[in-house]
Amino acid sequence: MEINKVPNLSVDCVVFGYDTDTKSLNVLLIKRYLKAKTSNEVLVDDYVLTGYHVYESETLDDAASRVLKELTGLTNLYKKQFKAFGDPNRLMNKKDVLWIKNEDFNFRTITIAYYFLLKTEDIDVINNKYEAKWFPYSTLPSLGFDHKKIIQEAYEDLKTKCLHEPIIFELLPDKFTINEVQEVYQSILGIEIDNRNFRRKLINKKYIVPLDEKQIGVSKKPAQLYMFSKDIYNKMYQKNYLISI
Repeated sequence: MEINKVPNLSVDCVVFGYDTDTKSLNVLLIKRYLKAKTSNEVLVDDYVLTGYHVYESETLDDAASRVLKELTGLTNLYKKQFKAFGDPNRLMNKKDVLWIKNEDFNFRTITIAYYFLLKTEDIDVINNKYEAKWFPYSTLPSLGFDHKKIIQEAYEDLKTKCLHEPIIFELLPDKFTINEVQEVYQSILGIEIDNRNFRRKLINKKYIVPLDEKQIGVSKKPAQLYMFSKDIYNKMYQKNYLISI
């Protein structure tokens, strides 16, 4: 059965990952590379978000999940549709024009943007056929199309959303310390948080469950481990902030 794509409708996926070693919020990008057909001249050499046309038989959400699975092999990740990008000139940069002509894409393509949250270690970038690579949000490389703008708007939405929904736990291991939670918030919000005040507020939340376990393999005094209980949170949630910072 032939799969028909909608010629001027696509999805683009901003994949955010948190690196527990560098304590940085990262974005997963794929290589965009094009040589001239009659010579070895490099016409395009940069990075872009993963994305593709929507198929006629699928919903927008299904299209975004398909694109993400093709890149990472992962399913059932947190995702949010946050904006449509339809500027008539969004694909008219010189390099973009060369790329679109080579790929026979539509110059007037509207894209629906999503962002996903995961842990950087969940993805094998070394063997990824799309040459995917993690970049800290603060030091993004040269980007094609309007993808820098898309990433920036996804980041602004993430900053707002992480203050009133428990989405940051998508970026953490199942078992975590209070310091690790604080470090994720600091990396997303770009601010320093008072440690004592933060700890007091967080451990008083019933859905932050203390475990009878401590860190292992650390050189300093091992810290108490906790887990986030989605079931308890869903029972308690009444549009109030997860935590005030």
